[in-house]
Amino acid sequence: MPGMGGLDACREIRAGANVGIIMLTVRNTEADKVQALDAGADDFVTKPFSTPELLARIRAALRRVPASPQTAPARVRVGKLVIDFAGRTAFNGSRTSHLTPKELDLVRYLTSHANQAVAHRELLQAVWGPDYGDQVDYLRVFIRNLRKKIESDPDHPEFVTTEPWVGYRFNGALEPF
Repeated sequence: MPGMGGLDACREIRAGANVGIIMLTVRNTEADKVQALDAGADDFVTKPFSTPELLARIRAALRRVPASPQTAPARVRVGKLVIDFAGRTAFNGSRTSHLTPKELDLVRYLTSHANQAVAHRELLQAVWGPDYGDQVDYLRVFIRNLRKKIESDPDHPEFVTTEPWVGYRFNGALEPF
């Protein structure tokens, strides 16, 4: 890396953020690996490597890194809708609905991109993984089930709306609490 070594970059990233760090390098001695892990890397991959292995390591790193409270509040409110991420429930008026893990992942991703159109492919890959992207009908089924649980009238959604030919949008000003 020009200007800064990989270990220094790793230390700086780790000092300022709680993100997954995977070192990709040609160095492959045990001492190199120990130095990288001690500098704050979560994983160490030596070149050459296969794409499936790298993707698996990225997925593993993403599972280990906790969401920060700023990006993933325990609960959010939008008008009369309350989504409790920790409890996997949605409250709308007097109705409480339990969310499946995938429904929770969908609503978490959509609310983290509130008031923005999220493309079908982006949503599929964020929730189901990088091997997904063309299963739009599959996504429609999950969105329909989610709407039944969080919307007052699923046939005329207020919160999760369709962006024709693009994807979906979560509407509203989120109030974390």
